[in-house]
Amino acid sequence: MKVAIAGAGAVGRAIARELLINDHDVTLFERDRTHIDPVAVPGAHWVHADACELSDLEDAGLQTFDVMIAATGDDKANLVVSLLATTEFAVSRVVARVNDPRNEWLFDDDWGVDVAVSTPRMLASLVEEAVTVGDLVRLMTFRQGQANLVELTLPDDTPMAGKAVRRLQLPRDVALVAIIRGRRVIVPQPDDPLEGGDELVFIAPEESEDELHRIMKTPI
Repeated sequence: MKVAIAGAGAVGRAIARELLINDHDVTLFERDRTHIDPVAVPGAHWVHADACELSDLEDAGLQTFDVMIAATGDDKANLVVSLLATTEFAVSRVVARVNDPRNEWLFDDDWGVDVAVSTPRMLASLVEEAVTVGDLVRLMTFRQGQANLVELTLPDDTPMAGKAVRRLQLPRDVALVAIIRGRRVIVPQPDDPLEGGDELVFIAPEESEDELHRIMKTPI
């Protein structure tokens, strides 16, 4: 993919390095010339530009990019970048960093955001996921609530042990996408049996989460 990253601070550079490892074409946009350091991220393209300025994005040909990542330390700037990328350049995927969780409600389709990533919320979710058994834990939100990545850990004495995945009567539009068993990640097949301690990862609309939780607590 051809990926643009707005903001070449520690976060932006770290994202760029990860994407470069996977052979993506990465361009960092940075408005502070003193922060431009090609040696720090070998293989990335650097553009001295303000990603909140329409003319700078036009000069960089943003319409040719597949993904925009708004990764600055300023939520207002990330919202402006996201809106411009979507409405002016039709970038197909926009991911935005949320610095202050209190602003998370703003990062939605109205501002052109496809995926909002809030580090504090993700860390809290991971803590919950590590200590919570039998309850749904939301790990990530896609398109601000239209779909969520949620996890549920089956207790060791679950009555579902030995039951096949096909017996799960999941709510409409809910999909079981992975079973994490120890160090294994299992792509679930209809005849795969469930076991106590399994971490089940679902994609689910927000309105279906309560029903999913109820079903997963009901013996099958």
